[in-house]
Amino acid sequence: MAKIQEVTNLLEQVAPLSYQESYDNAGLQTGDANTEVTGVLVTLDCTEAVLDEAIAKGCNLVVAHHPVIFKGLKQLTGRSYVERTIIKAIQNNIAIYASHTNLDSVVHGVNTKIANKLNLQQQRILVNKPNTLMQLVTFVPVAQTDQVLAALHTAGAGNIGAYSNCSFSVTGTGRFTPSSQATPTIGSANKSEEVEEDRLELIFPANLQHNLLAALKNAHPYEEVAHYLYQLENHNQEVGIGIIGELEQELTEQEFLAYLKEKMQLQGLRYTSVESKKIKKVAVCGGSGSFLIKDALRQGADALVTGDVKYHEFFDAEKQLMIADIGHYESEVFTKEIFYDTISKVFTNFAVLISEVNTNPVRYTF
Repeated sequence: MAKIQEVTNLLEQVAPLSYQESYDNAGLQTGDANTEVTGVLVTLDCTEAVLDEAIAKGCNLVVAHHPVIFKGLKQLTGRSYVERTIIKAIQNNIAIYASHTNLDSVVHGVNTKIANKLNLQQQRILVNKPNTLMQLVTFVPVAQTDQVLAALHTAGAGNIGAYSNCSFSVTGTGRFTPSSQATPTIGSANKSEEVEEDRLELIFPANLQHNLLAALKNAHPYEEVAHYLYQLENHNQEVGIGIIGELEQELTEQEFLAYLKEKMQLQGLRYTSVESKKIKKVAVCGGSGSFLIKDALRQGADALVTGDVKYHEFFDAEKQLMIADIGHYESEVFTKEIFYDTISKVFTNFAVLISEVNTNPVRYTF
């Protein structure tokens, strides 16, 4: 049987915890990571009703998008739904794991799911997340360059957009003198040595630094491995907030609203009118995305699909952008499909179930 740690490791390969926002609390919230998994229930929110469903279906791991614990708890007395949920999870040995703003920030995460539901073409990240790329520079004897490069590529270095195994190298002369305590691969103690070496340069995601350095040291022939690490200002094409793309064909305002309601299974929505403008380029952001209004305008979007837009923020559309507030829950509910697909494709020895509980606290009347 697989352990909870194996499932959470998989989820963190897809959405590293280092990509979450500073206010967030993604990760394992309750439970022992070394416990064997009996079943996984995936949900948008973890509530008491969701835990009851997990108990009834024999699932001891709940994977949610929204963390049930955002702020520190000073007591567990059951006086709030958060406290009651945590108490019930602990009493029934149910682990709760959340993948939140880190899943919002990856290219195949929450926002891509919305973009795919709308069948947007030529998708790209709306606002790239800074400080997520690093550069490794190291020096390798020419004869071992291929083996070191192969190890670094396997560890995740050298991926740039649609290209993989990217690197740069230049050949030069390395010089060193081993001490009497050294056991050099090349040369002898207390004797100066010159070796033809390749200088290798590779880009890699910053969250892979530990694994990458381990792979470098394991593959490198030298006892002491010379290397440099640099933080890059380059945009990471696979990490950021929001997605922007284009509809297959232009739609009028009313046509787009009808299309949006159908594809996102909406009861209703709030929007700003742009009656004289056709809708073609669309930006999307699950959850609360009004902070992206100006970015959507700068990139020429005709519409921004998101949730939780405040009254005065609608004015920021400047009559140039349709802001379509479809609701927080409605914009993120399909995140459950991401969890289901990710886990079920790798683990086949336990059930992965999509929660049937509607956790949306908002009701509508028309």
